[in-house]
Amino acid sequence: MSILRITRRKFLGSALLSSGLALPLRAQEAHYHAAAKEREIHSDPDELSNAIRQGLSNKVMRLSGLDPMRYLTAFDYGTVTSVNSRTVREFTLVLAENRIEIAPGIYFTAWTYNSSVPGPTLRCTEGDLLRVRLVNLSRSEHTIHFHGIHASSMDGVYEAVQPGGEGLYEFTAEPAGLQFYHCHTVPVGLHMNRGLFGAFIIDPRVPGAEAHEMMMVLHGWDTNFDGKNEVYAINGGANFYRDNPIPLSAGKLVRIYLINALEYEPLETFHIHANFFRLFRTGSRTAVDNYTDIVSLGQAERCSLEFTYNLPGLFMFHSHRSVAAERGMMGHFNVSI
Repeated sequence: MSILRITRRKFLGSALLSSGLALPLRAQEAHYHAAAKEREIHSDPDELSNAIRQGLSNKVMRLSGLDPMRYLTAFDYGTVTSVNSRTVREFTLVLAENRIEIAPGIYFTAWTYNSSVPGPTLRCTEGDLLRVRLVNLSRSEHTIHFHGIHASSMDGVYEAVQPGGEGLYEFTAEPAGLQFYHCHTVPVGLHMNRGLFGAFIIDPRVPGAEAHEMMMVLHGWDTNFDGKNEVYAINGGANFYRDNPIPLSAGKLVRIYLINALEYEPLETFHIHANFFRLFRTGSRTAVDNYTDIVSLGQAERCSLEFTYNLPGLFMFHSHRSVAAERGMMGHFNVSI
């Protein structure tokens, strides 16, 4: 397989596009304007508001195309081989369009990695050699930009993978901690809003304490393409964990990997009820950064939280921004003995 490379033509084209000087519009920009006209729910703003209000008030049972409960613990360790005593992990991400149900009766045409929003949680150990193959089955060009340390040719910015094409990212997994990946094709906001983001965990060589681990990605859905979020979600679905509480065992350590993938707004918060957690920023070191019950995260910022519930019961967690909590970023833990 060939490694992605930057050509002078691609570099200049991407640079001009970033500065707003590229003419004519590239395929993804044209698709953006076309998408703004789609009748994802309703075209009339009042009807849209009513549809969302109804969808968010309905009890969430199952969501077509999404399984937020499974996503919590679905860690993808890739295909593992050993070369000269070094661990090599290979992943394949297939990028395609999928129509998903983000709340009861509210459907959205998403761009997905492996038919999932967020994309699969890739997991490895610091020092592993990673090979990530991107297969683009969509109508627009796309990339994968990994947060972490790697060569510029692996940065997933200018090395666009064209519709029907493939690309390969190869790099050493470093540093340890909770990382992030997403499409970096302009307009980035559109590609993020469409669902092209996911988590990337690099475990330290010396593992931490055993815990019940979960991945939570906070994000929003701009359903009418006006640059504002109408629906908010954790792991794809609005209010899923509100109506499907996450089961926990009293006395057992819980570790949440938390990412803010919210687009169009600069800040998100996360709060748990009746408890405090130990906060580790980016999870890159063992020292506790804070002991609290709420954390604020900027765009693409991430952290890990560790806590234990010692008493049984139903405990709420949610964004502490009322608009986000009331529009889908709400959930419960169901703690049992």
